[in-house]
Amino acid sequence: MAGPEPIEIRPSDRFLEAADEWGDSRMLDEEEAIRSKAEQALLEIEHLVSGATEVEFEVREGIVRYEPSAELAAFLDEQAAAAGVDRTTVLELHVNLFARVFLDE
Repeated sequence: MAGPEPIEIRPSDRFLEAADEWGDSRMLDEEEAIRSKAEQALLEIEHLVSGATEVEFEVREGIVRYEPSAELAAFLDEQAAAAGVDRTTVLELHVNLFARVFLDE
């Protein structure tokens, strides 16, 4: 049985600024910094919803591609229905919300 469909999200300017700040403080190139911040955000979201301690995803040309757990997919669908938007928009909002987690502010 196949899992939930992968979601492709485009990080916001806020996310990219946080990734840039993260990368500058850790001497990471832009792609590594985006990947690191995406991992932090996705792991926080997934852990809160499903208890997961690992996430697997891809970052290509600035797009984050992630296949959520069944629990997270159900949560995103509930939130999307309540807000009248799609699952992708909900995940984008959550990822962008968590973008500044772990910064030294």
